[in-house]
Amino acid sequence: MLSRIAEALFWIGRYVERADDTSRILDTHLQVLLEDSWVDESSACRSLLSVMGAEDVPDRVDRRQVVARLVDDRESASSIVGSLGAARENARRARETVSTEMWQVLNTTWTALPEMRREGVSVHGYLTWVRERAAMVAGVADATMSHDDCWHFIALGRSLERADMTARLVAMRAIEGGPSWTHLMRSCGAYQAFLRTYRGATGDEKAAEFLLLDRLFPRSVFAALTTAEACLEALEPSAGRVGVAEGARRRLGRVRTGLEYRGAADLLADLPAEMEKIQRACSQASDDVAARFFPRGATTAWMSEVVS
Repeated sequence: MLSRIAEALFWIGRYVERADDTSRILDTHLQVLLEDSWVDESSACRSLLSVMGAEDVPDRVDRRQVVARLVDDRESASSIVGSLGAARENARRARETVSTEMWQVLNTTWTALPEMRREGVSVHGYLTWVRERAAMVAGVADATMSHDDCWHFIALGRSLERADMTARLVAMRAIEGGPSWTHLMRSCGAYQAFLRTYRGATGDEKAAEFLLLDRLFPRSVFAALTTAEACLEALEPSAGRVGVAEGARRRLGRVRTGLEYRGAADLLADLPAEMEKIQRACSQASDDVAARFFPRGATTAWMSEVVS
């Protein structure tokens, strides 16, 4: 496979998942502001932008400014509109590889964005629509593409982004005016699965355990990291008898085992720092994937002939 095609597929997975998870995080944040009038809106909004990695955050921020930066900013690949636009552009570059149905879903989503942002559609309605479209892209990719290297690059990008964004969502629990664990569960679509798993029992430790360590819930950090490792193994099976040579797999394996062999109580004791470790590992693993599978060719430099 051409490296430019592999790179486009990898970033389709990341950008669509980013739009999905950003809509979940923002919807949860706005719901908390609506339900709790005692929360300092400016402080909570600044904390949210900080968790999302925004730069140059002003001293006073309101919810409209947050929506403008995380939803409508076409120049930022971290916003919903920017992510969906970048996903469509990467699908266009890999048009000969992605299925017709997948291209149609991404293209119609992009063309429908201006209409969905008109005054008649609430922010909550718009964010719900974004999640539905992201789920459609993932479903169409799984159902209409062969699960070969092309699909593995999409799933790898999606899994890395999901682990990173779930960690950001959990980190919101520690910020001022942050959402409750129930809100976090609902934003991940995890609440009913959580109640079934623990038979109706609730509690901070159990909620953290489910979102971070559950092996079967696909949006947990542990499950996303495990899927990313499986994709890397499928793309480049281990040839040696000792250890793992590939850098991204080593990074993800270390952070996954760090979660697996620690209890939820230990993770809760220093939640922001632990979530930062996960985010840093995902970022470094993404860089390793780019260096291994999407190398940039050296630029040819023409030199004048020296005549002695």
